[in-house]
Amino acid sequence: MMYVMSDPHTHPHSAPHVELATFPTPVEPAPRLAAAIGLGPDDLWIKRDDLTGLGGGGNKIRKLEWTVGAAFADGADTLVTTGAPQSNHARLTAAAGARLGLDVVLVLRGSPGASRSGNLALDGLFGARIAWAGEVDQAGLDRAAAEVCEQLRTAGGRPALIPFGGSSVLGARGYARCGEELRQELPDLRTAVVALGSGGTMAGLVTALGPDAVLGVDVGALPEPALAVREFAGLPTSEVLRVRRDQIGDGYGTLTTATAEALTLTARTAGLVLDPTYTGRAMAGLIAAVQDGDIRPGERTVFVHTGGLPGLFGHADAVTYAEGQVVPYEA
Repeated sequence: MMYVMSDPHTHPHSAPHVELATFPTPVEPAPRLAAAIGLGPDDLWIKRDDLTGLGGGGNKIRKLEWTVGAAFADGADTLVTTGAPQSNHARLTAAAGARLGLDVVLVLRGSPGASRSGNLALDGLFGARIAWAGEVDQAGLDRAAAEVCEQLRTAGGRPALIPFGGSSVLGARGYARCGEELRQELPDLRTAVVALGSGGTMAGLVTALGPDAVLGVDVGALPEPALAVREFAGLPTSEVLRVRRDQIGDGYGTLTTATAEALTLTARTAGLVLDPTYTGRAMAGLIAAVQDGDIRPGERTVFVHTGGLPGLFGHADAVTYAEGQVVPYEA
């Protein structure tokens, strides 16, 4: 069993965690992409957290090593978590449960039938059960998850509620470790650019790298994600964070023009696939930051590729856009 109990005498701030992924993830240069967006050939690097391994990869595994580790140590037999239908966190919670022999119930916003592709298809392969919560806000989703947990306890189960997006003070430890990896891999790092959703990923990076070194690109998952970042990183409300909110467009689930262009540019200059919700928006934010001078040539910049590829195939507008990029060969 891949269970690791940290020694509290050696690491007084540690907690139980499970090993679910392969670390450290590589950092790769992206000179053609850098040139295309106005940076020097050695300025832009990609932290490949899409290559974490389990369940299609992605950033949520780093958080789940800690949140699921705590649940596993407490004797849970079922993991319960929440999200949107194409949630990467839900997919990887399902994969973690499969790896560890735990049941998984995913409480998702919406109703069945709207989509069966992308992350939802993988949820099914991993054996997760889906509880549809209807068109509710985050508070309603949380209530639905609490009800599921109570039903499981009444039936004799031992459920553990994993927080939305895996984001919490505990989950952020996974990305503090990522920040430590980046300091070793790129000692002269000036800015790490990352998608800002539920806040835990940015919080961990800020803990390790400092607020000035992390640029979060808001994807529209929360009304005020910077508040969550400060909470999970243990920062005062007065702490200034680098957050861009210019890439949300019409909302979390929409494909913006800037994001679509970022998907194409990254694919054609680096051979990397981004997703339309998180990494595509983050790359659009990086491009905008270069254009307005927040990120400048000559500064070492890393783009944290947090994964999410399966979500591309569950996003109808993104698939239609990608198919429209096919150019017929004419002799």
